[in-house]
Amino acid sequence: METLNEFGAVQFFGVDTFTTGIYRTWFGLGEPVAAAQLAACLLVFVVLVVVLERVSRGGKQYHTSARYQALPEYSLKSRQAALAFLVCFLPILIGFIVPALILLEMAMTTGDALFGTRFLEFAFNSFILASSAALVAVGLAVMLSYGARLNPSSWVRGANRIAAMGYAIPGSVVAVGIMIPLAWADQQLNLFLRDSFGFMVGLVLSGSAFVLIYAYTVRFLAVSFNTVEASLGKVTPSMDAAARTLGQTAGGTLRKVHTPIMRSSLLAAGILVFVDVMKELPATIILRPFNFDTLAVRAYSLASDERLAESAMSSLTIVAVGIIPVVILSLAMRRSRPGNDRG
Repeated sequence: METLNEFGAVQFFGVDTFTTGIYRTWFGLGEPVAAAQLAACLLVFVVLVVVLERVSRGGKQYHTSARYQALPEYSLKSRQAALAFLVCFLPILIGFIVPALILLEMAMTTGDALFGTRFLEFAFNSFILASSAALVAVGLAVMLSYGARLNPSSWVRGANRIAAMGYAIPGSVVAVGIMIPLAWADQQLNLFLRDSFGFMVGLVLSGSAFVLIYAYTVRFLAVSFNTVEASLGKVTPSMDAAARTLGQTAGGTLRKVHTPIMRSSLLAAGILVFVDVMKELPATIILRPFNFDTLAVRAYSLASDERLAESAMSSLTIVAVGIIPVVILSLAMRRSRPGNDRG
């Protein structure tokens, strides 16, 4: 699914995919209807893959117990240890360290011509969008998960699964699916205001940051939902019953009991969504308002013009902003693994 969603790399290397075809059809040929048809074809394929994956499980469900056992430790001999280290280190060396060093060298020798006020504007736009989308996605995830806890019927759980399907859908498909109805809603709203009050408000839905946050929420809701749902599932029902006995409402129980317990999981969910939004390109480049760029769009625009050295600064900033939360999450996950709770 991530490969289907990829846009920047395949566009840069000139590989024709559904995602690049949707973008080229909409913006290059000016055919939004044809772009919507391509998006619909890709959506059908994605839905089929998701359905096949669910069917292949055969209804199996998995459960994580709180009773952990320490993982076994294996002692490798010198040659085996060196080979194991090489196998584990090569992907990091080739996929991260070498490209990062090359980008760093480019940034230090050439840099971005707009580094300064404009660059800070790109970074600020990215930060605001990522933070807003993370807050909205985590808030919705809490509502959906807690709603399913209060009413664990099959239709509620099914609706939650449908709402969380956005992560399997490429960003370009999400963008097309959102832009068309919101553009129609903007048109109808402006016609109504013009006929009734004699003024129009412009593209308040499809031409503002609202459409981007909407798209990010649809796209990455599954990331926060799965994290929150797993955390909420570890809270025993007896705690809900005890809170109700003490006179707490459902909302009070969520606010005073569940939220403090899930604080670390909520933070992890927000960080994951934040990092994903920071580097999201397909939906951003299609839906962004006029004269509104993010670091990802800036890096793509410069790379498309073969100004690779100038794009290095934006690329490194995205990496730096994304890697710090990932390191924090990795350390937290390491401490929570079986056998690492000693001390």
